[in-house]
Amino acid sequence: MGSVLALSSSPGRQNWPFSTDPPPSHWDAHPAHWDSPPRWERRDGRLPNPGSFHSLHRSCKDVFPQQIEGVKMILNKTLSSFFKVSHTLHLSAVSPSYYRFHVEHLQSDDYSKDKDAPALIGEMDSSGSLNAHALLHLTERVRARTVFQTQQSQFVTWQFETEYRGNDFTAAVTVANPDIIRESVILVAHFLQSVSSGLVVGGELVYHRGRAEEGGILTLAGQYSRPNWVATLNAGKGGAHASYYHRANKQIQVGVEFEASTRTQETTTSFGYQMELPEANMVFRGMINSRCIIGGVLEKRLTPLPATLIMGAFVNHRGDKLQVGLGINVG
Repeated sequence: MGSVLALSSSPGRQNWPFSTDPPPSHWDAHPAHWDSPPRWERRDGRLPNPGSFHSLHRSCKDVFPQQIEGVKMILNKTLSSFFKVSHTLHLSAVSPSYYRFHVEHLQSDDYSKDKDAPALIGEMDSSGSLNAHALLHLTERVRARTVFQTQQSQFVTWQFETEYRGNDFTAAVTVANPDIIRESVILVAHFLQSVSSGLVVGGELVYHRGRAEEGGILTLAGQYSRPNWVATLNAGKGGAHASYYHRANKQIQVGVEFEASTRTQETTTSFGYQMELPEANMVFRGMINSRCIIGGVLEKRLTPLPATLIMGAFVNHRGDKLQVGLGINVG
């Protein structure tokens, strides 16, 4: 699940297999239209809108397989064009097993005239932890996002974000966990500017204030893209994060990531690839990194059934550990 740490683009946030972080869920993914180019993007040869700051590395990250362990079953049900629900049951011998209920109220058709309608997302698991997420299009260029998260009976995160998308730039401000009694707050500012048709530059400023500490971290970012590849770099006081994505053909995509953190004094280099086999209704994603972790996930569409079979395995040769997972996604 997301946290206030996700506000910062500091490196080292990748949820690697065998980590102590909880497994990712689709809660962390924004609806598709939140990051898609706006309808008013110029198509007359002028500079395009660069999109959102947190989606700079998305092309590369989507190539890597998601961690899977134990047995997982996901049941999706579309009740209407606006309303969707899903049930997730995860049985694990490594981490606590759980049941998760997820509900979405949003327009499923990205090209519908109601695309700017509010999106409301909620999720609760068997431990009582709750996530609430609202996306609002205030105007054609201004978007607002609100997130509330609890860990059982304790509030963990409450944040408010406003984003403005100009013709060739994007600016966003986020206020997280404001607390008048403890005199603490986290402020995050993002800015991206299109310099040319393929070059985007910008930065992120994270400011934290509390009773015992106060500080800020500035991160600069740049991205250069061509039709078949994208290169992205974030660098600042907290470390560096570089990624390269390349689409070899319609079936094969590859990605390389480098992450260095000044806080943990660790660096990681990772290579991932995705292979699509349309004739067999299969997608395979694999990865290997400098921590001696090798893994892969195979997704098989069970036509004509509305179900997808997911099988994955991750091996940590340095720690002599093995994770094997099996899942089924219905609906």
